[in-house]
Amino acid sequence: MAARSKARKRAVDVLYEADLRSSDPLAVLRDRIAEGQPPVAEHTVRLVEGVVEHAARIDELIDTHARGWSLDRLPDVDRAILRMATFELLWADDVPDPVVIDEAVELARSLSTDDSPAFVNGVLGAILDAEVPA
Repeated sequence: MAARSKARKRAVDVLYEADLRSSDPLAVLRDRIAEGQPPVAEHTVRLVEGVVEHAARIDELIDTHARGWSLDRLPDVDRAILRMATFELLWADDVPDPVVIDEAVELARSLSTDDSPAFVNGVLGAILDAEVPA
């Protein structure tokens, strides 16, 4: 698995854990960094910090584009994947949009339900269409 793919998975793990425990994602991230095993990649830190910084806008976008689903009804892991990928789509200019979506779909395929990859793809595609000028 490529370094950035591992970093994305680790970011999803941190966001998922924080969500389940109703904790601050930055506190969970600090704990993972302090543990040091496995080391936390800089891209993981960037993703988690970015999600926290833009949390209100990210959640608003997901809630708007997750047709038929409210944010709190989404599976926890799907919510974490969508938050991470939405940040990367809209605020990380060094990663091509198709790569962000493909990576998020792969995470959904490996971590969530059978329906999650298509759902994640649809939500991120809708966010991209609505937020990024053609």
